[in-house]
Amino acid sequence: MKNQVHLISYPNRLGGSTLKDLSRMLAGPLDGLFAGVHILPFFLPVNGADAGFDPIDHGTVDPQVGDWQDIQALGERTDITADLIVNHISVHSPQFSDFRQKGESSAHKDVFLSYRDVFPEGATEQALAHIYRPRPGLPFTRFLIAGQPRVLWTTFTDQQVDINVYSEAGWNYLQAILEVFAAHGVRTVRLDAVGYACKKQGTSCFMIPETFEFIRKLSHEAKTRGMEVLVEIHSHYQSQIAIAAHVDRVYDFALPPLVLHAIFRGTARYLKQWLHVSPRNAVTVLDTHDGIGVIDIGPGVVNGVPADGILPEAEIGELVETIHRRSRGESLRATGKAARNLDLYQVNCTFYDALGGRDDEYLLARALQFFAPGIPQVYYVGLLAGRNDVSLLQKTGEGRDINRHWFTEAEVLEQMRLPVVQKLSRLIRFRNTHPAFQGDVAILDSPDDSALRLRWTAGPEWAELAVDFQARTFRITGSEAGEGSIADFSLSPVDPRHD
Repeated sequence: MKNQVHLISYPNRLGGSTLKDLSRMLAGPLDGLFAGVHILPFFLPVNGADAGFDPIDHGTVDPQVGDWQDIQALGERTDITADLIVNHISVHSPQFSDFRQKGESSAHKDVFLSYRDVFPEGATEQALAHIYRPRPGLPFTRFLIAGQPRVLWTTFTDQQVDINVYSEAGWNYLQAILEVFAAHGVRTVRLDAVGYACKKQGTSCFMIPETFEFIRKLSHEAKTRGMEVLVEIHSHYQSQIAIAAHVDRVYDFALPPLVLHAIFRGTARYLKQWLHVSPRNAVTVLDTHDGIGVIDIGPGVVNGVPADGILPEAEIGELVETIHRRSRGESLRATGKAARNLDLYQVNCTFYDALGGRDDEYLLARALQFFAPGIPQVYYVGLLAGRNDVSLLQKTGEGRDINRHWFTEAEVLEQMRLPVVQKLSRLIRFRNTHPAFQGDVAILDSPDDSALRLRWTAGPEWAELAVDFQARTFRITGSEAGEGSIADFSLSPVDPRHD
């Protein structure tokens, strides 16, 4: 991945309903802003039970949005990241339909993971309770297979049946997808839900030692086909650090809640602690198609031992409540038991609304993201300073849809005229073009926890971000290189009436 700003977008929600529309946006109003684009699932079907993360055919582009030629054409002008959905496949897939009909005589019977594959002699209540779950309930669903009842693993929903990654058939299924990606110009493979892929009796079945070995093995296969690997895992921060040693890139999911906490509380204490140890091969985000994670900064279990989080639990609760308050209660309506298909560890809200729609604080947050160690990705809603889509939430009942607005081309052009979006665009161009960001980053000493200084240096070129969290101001200084005026990125103290 080029060390510049990348975009995260659905294939059909940014300026139109097809990949050609997305390409037109990148060549038009968004020209020069992004070195690459992570196209969220464009497989058949893009509008399934989990917004494309429940593929019926992972090797086919949904004709609603285009075809592989559209992916290749876009890849000729920008780097493409695509999702390899490692853990599961749709119950409507031809493989599962064949297995459901034929049972043990199906050629695909070994693709799917059954309860007895992991617990051949059954499981105790304690063993079942020990399984880590992203959502309420147990990760199993009863199906009729060739007329006989079978219990299969369904970690996320009963529409997504888990793949047996230990079987030859399951492994070959994943290899076939990698072959299709490589043949059509995908540069980076994002391993989605890979933390849940390996299940073993007597463990949590999440981020176990076998998971690390599996990720190394799968990453090797991607690299032999000329693709980089980005791992998506929401877990304890020490797991993020550990997995970073084995892959090209790992998400910095601890950054978004820590940035919010620093702005809300006026202190960089915990943000500084994280920046000193965060993986340097990270992809930084503030927002994605999922919610704002809090598990990534909270306590957990590492190697079977309880471990403290970055942020005290009481302050995590306060952080969540502040998001609910600043978003006028909209995030509360979209989070937890208030919305179906919930994730227990995420707050559903646009990042702009999590800050109460305050332009100055939003630009401060983006400046922190762009100066933090790693390569920045910007979600399409965040790029346009998007507000919560309460209407879509009410229509679908899906909490995450509050941050998945369908932008028409007219809406894109209208949002691009907003002062906050224009300033963000200048900040993106600065991050893309200043040569200092091709060097190394350092966290400089600051007088107290209300201040933070980040400095990138490459030879004689340098760029520095200085933040005063009490005043909620920042200033960027640097060598006279890159595109745009450094002075554009200085903020005056905020109006105290904001709070």
